[in-house]
Amino acid sequence: MSEKNWAELLGVIRGERVWPVPSGFIIDCPWLPNWAGVSMIDFFTHDETWFQCHRKASETFPGVHFLPGYWSEFGMCTEPSAFGARCSFPANEFPHAHRVIHSTEEIDRLILPNPKTDGLLPFMLNRLVKFRTRIEETGEQIRFSVSRGPLNIASYLMGTTEFLMLLMMEPEKAHQLIRLITDFLIEWHNLQKKTIDSIDGIFMLDDLIGFMSRDQFEEFGLPYFKELYDRPLSVKFLHNDAPCRESAPLLGEMGINLFNMGVDVSLNELRQLTGDGITLMGNLPPRDVLAAGTPDQIKHAAAEMIDGLADQSRILASCGGGMPPGVSTEKIEAFLVGVTSGSGRGERSFGR
Repeated sequence: MSEKNWAELLGVIRGERVWPVPSGFIIDCPWLPNWAGVSMIDFFTHDETWFQCHRKASETFPGVHFLPGYWSEFGMCTEPSAFGARCSFPANEFPHAHRVIHSTEEIDRLILPNPKTDGLLPFMLNRLVKFRTRIEETGEQIRFSVSRGPLNIASYLMGTTEFLMLLMMEPEKAHQLIRLITDFLIEWHNLQKKTIDSIDGIFMLDDLIGFMSRDQFEEFGLPYFKELYDRPLSVKFLHNDAPCRESAPLLGEMGINLFNMGVDVSLNELRQLTGDGITLMGNLPPRDVLAAGTPDQIKHAAAEMIDGLADQSRILASCGGGMPPGVSTEKIEAFLVGVTSGSGRGERSFGR
């Protein structure tokens, strides 16, 4: 992320008035390589290809906040691989991590991974170290340590249905598993920050939050996320594009200040649920509008989304989740035009 975009993001998080409402997208392997005209397997295995894909996005849309920016990743395989998960990488499809835990007794045999040496993590981090100078030569900085969240990782290690059943049937075992993953993530984020001192943000993705009741999240999620976000960083970013009404009132207590949600709750309702201290990043429907809509439909939908806001502060216009596959440059440009148009009509929110 450039110095200008980083300063603007920090201003938005502080509640400063920015016109037009800034736009940002989470971009990674489902969208970025195909948009740039390369296969996913080349994106994952050829570092120069990975670098040029991110550089192309930044240069094509210099005013857009691409988060986390130069994301070194291997899809959902990144963290589960450190626990020994077998990972499948089709040539041009999303990779998949296979289950490690097939019975609750196997939780006892899991050991704490070493993020310096285990799984795909050393390759992920070494790519950033190797390309840091070239990234900085483009005028950008590596700003975020990144991981999936502890609940998300648990679901990949065990299976989503099996993990959710564990919460109800054997809560002690569930806590044992989440505790181990959280301890691993604390070390992993610490290592990223120690290795790359320009990092001043943390970004976690965890959709399992949306599969829990409020009581379940308060027991099995909130305490662990609070530990992970309890660090002296400027941006504490969470992605959960599953339903979020149950957890939204607890996001402030979790410690985050930037939230990317799904589409089941409007931005106005989320503002009421989360309070005024969290910047909301969303939430145009990603598949049905941004990917499937025409540029004209996208432009009008984005304008209506922004114009309909009760307050345009602490908003980063985006889609409800990460950038979906199939979104062209023309569609992103239409989105940006719509956001600017909606920002102009919504000047009442800025006291003008």
